[in-house]
Amino acid sequence: MSETIDAPVPGAAAIAVPAATGALHPATGRPAGRTEIALLMAASCMPILGAVLLSPVLPTLQRAFADTPGVDALAPLVLTAPALLIALLAPIAGRLVDAVGRKRLLVGALAVYAVVGTAPVLLDSLPAILATRVGVGITEAAIMTCCTTLIADYSAGARRAKLFGLQTIVTTLAATVFFGLGGALGSNDWRTPFWLYLVGLPLAALAAWRLWTPTAPVRTTADAALPPLPWRPMLLPLGVTLVGGVVFYTPIVELSFVLDALGVTATATIGGLAALASLATAAGAASFSRVVHRGPGFLLPVAFGLAGLGLLVMGLAPVVPVAVLGAVVASAGTGLMLPSLLTWVVSRLSFAERGRGTGRFTAALFLGEFVCPLLVIALSGALSGIPAAVAVVGGIAVVLAVGVRRLRVS
Repeated sequence: MSETIDAPVPGAAAIAVPAATGALHPATGRPAGRTEIALLMAASCMPILGAVLLSPVLPTLQRAFADTPGVDALAPLVLTAPALLIALLAPIAGRLVDAVGRKRLLVGALAVYAVVGTAPVLLDSLPAILATRVGVGITEAAIMTCCTTLIADYSAGARRAKLFGLQTIVTTLAATVFFGLGGALGSNDWRTPFWLYLVGLPLAALAAWRLWTPTAPVRTTADAALPPLPWRPMLLPLGVTLVGGVVFYTPIVELSFVLDALGVTATATIGGLAALASLATAAGAASFSRVVHRGPGFLLPVAFGLAGLGLLVMGLAPVVPVAVLGAVVASAGTGLMLPSLLTWVVSRLSFAERGRGTGRFTAALFLGEFVCPLLVIALSGALSGIPAAVAVVGGIAVVLAVGVRRLRVS
């Protein structure tokens, strides 16, 4: 028994999508099986690799370039600059996805990602390293948009919701591994973790071999242009996603600094504790498929509430165990938050709108992630340091949880 892709292009036949396997190629009937889904899940981890791999070595990198003017602002940008580029370019990537196809863009982006990602191994200038991180962000914008769009193409209904939840589980489990690897590899030299970006090359080869771009419904010449993307229905979900990006990234970026302020300076220890918090994100995401029927009006207040309370505990913690407990609670909330937000946005989009809509969701999320450390720096200057700023972000999340609940989102 099949189900159709949501809201197909007016006047076009619906595309049959078997719920059990995810999708059939509209032209050939080729199934989207476990190999294709697994490959998309793995490729979805590449932007996460860029986001968390360097977090445990960030204090060490900052000390290594202590003589560089503006190092206090530049060092965090090495971690977050890709998020800004994703925010700026994901809508463009989304339009390319809808206009020219998913596969070609994904394969090229993965290959370039491997090259620019490993470039800092050979560089001795912090501004030059920052420039390569801009390149990483450009490729990540394409990778994230293509992967999420293809997951939506290859599935529908409850199957799609489960795959979005699985995507969050896989990426957060990967983040757990990357935190540990980043801390372990960076314990002797902060450059070593950059070698892991080479994984983009085999993923590009596998994507070229196994993936395909689903064929859009045939349009007449008069209807050849892409249909306009409705903005008004997306404003609230995108606005909440923007704040969600700030909340999601706060425990990832700031836990190392909170632990450093509490006396933990060993990168391996920081990486291990961050990995523990990341496991909680996976646990939160794993719960999504079991509660997805409750809808965003229930799930988002719960997710933001948990994240906010956890950040409050993390920021106000007097000792390391309490800070880690707060990070675990906050991460559980963000794990539930991401698939809830993504399902909220994508369920409103037709096949012809999906790439652009996913691109704008990705842009909002990563803009929030880029703003996160800058907001924390600004707040820490006005308050008594980074831990207090983290607590303020937690308070913002709690307020948003109440606001979303009162708005009765659906």
